Amino acid sequence: MRVLAIADSDSYLKWAACLLGDLPAGCESELVVVRTPIAPSAEQIAAAVGDMPAPPVLTARAVRRAAERSDPDAILVACTGPVVDVLVSGVLDGLRPRPVFVTGLPGISVPATDKAWLYRSGCDLFVVHSEREVAEFAAVAARLGGGGAVGLARLPFLRPAQERGGGDRVVFATQAKVPRAREERERVLRALAELAAARPDLDVVVKLRALEDERQTHRERHHYQRLWRELGEPGRLRFEAGSMREHLAHAAGFVTVSSTAALEAIAQDVPLLVLSDFGVNAEMINLVFEGSGLLGTLDDLARGDFREAEPRWTAANYFHPAGRDDWAGLLAGLVNSRPRVPARSLLDGPEHAAARRRARLRVEVPPNMLRAGRRAKRRVRRYLKALT
Repeated sequence: MRVLAIADSDSYLKWAACLLGDLPAGCESELVVVRTPIAPSAEQIAAAVGDMPAPPVLTARAVRRAAERSDPDAILVACTGPVVDVLVSGVLDGLRPRPVFVTGLPGISVPATDKAWLYRSGCDLFVVHSEREVAEFAAVAARLGGGGAVGLARLPFLRPAQERGGGDRVVFATQAKVPRAREERERVLRALAELAAARPDLDVVVKLRALEDERQTHRERHHYQRLWRELGEPGRLRFEAGSMREHLAHAAGFVTVSSTAALEAIAQDVPLLVLSDFGVNAEMINLVFEGSGLLGTLDDLARGDFREAEPRWTAANYFHPAGRDDWAGLLAGLVNSRPRVPARSLLDGPEHAAARRRARLRVEVPPNMLRAGRRAKRRVRRYLKALT
């Protein structure tokens, strides 16, 4: 089986690289990055793919040519929702024979959302990572229609715990989307600084998803490193990017507001803390941690009070036995069942045509031109507003 994987951002690239690594023996795979405004930098690519060769960053047309050249049995579309829809419905439409289109979400996906399903409803297989997520997305699929099968795969970067020495590092894993408010992010930084002051034996590290000048999957309005400078650097913190796995290898504790990296910490037997000060709900992307035993406060962080996950919670969330995974079997069945009825996208139709055209600009127009166009549009709006 030949599989072509296409990623559009740092988190999806890491997910795609790991998922390809878990394909059955004998599969051939190729990985590329489609050029978009959030395409990862060279440093992010290296951190995401590890020992694999660095994938090329291609234009949409070059991605189409790569698909025509390799004639894959399946294409893993590891991208943000609008880009998945544009690639499947437009850029890669009309490939003959039609490959199986596989997609999914690279991390925690609780609660399941209609939007995630709608954008990916043109794909034949939708991969998620816990039995709870399978049940929730299967319910969405039954209600909305469209799409194909929902498959289960253990998050590919949740490897068994590696041998670790006595770590002295506390790792704070940032999340681009939450908390949103500047003041809330400043509170997190001050609690980390308080811990560093109280425990000089600890190396307190803010693990960044991206450096200030790098793009990432979601736009980060208040970058932690910039906030720290603007606060006058009131303490002893380090800011680093790079591989989360390498950071966890030296960790004595881990903290986040909401990050899939919390699951990596559990897998590596690193005590951790999920901050609840800003709410525990779908908006904070941390609802899944209810009942985990990991929720705590900034005061707990300042004291270095880290926890271990409840076994019943881990069994239901992301740490199911490997034998329950069925995504690879579903994929093989789809590849072998040609001719087949392809998935039906719920976004086909004239009412979605304008949105698709806008989304297609993200993969067909150079990012610098897109940004210049947005800036010009904002200036025109401000000018018109000043005239009224």
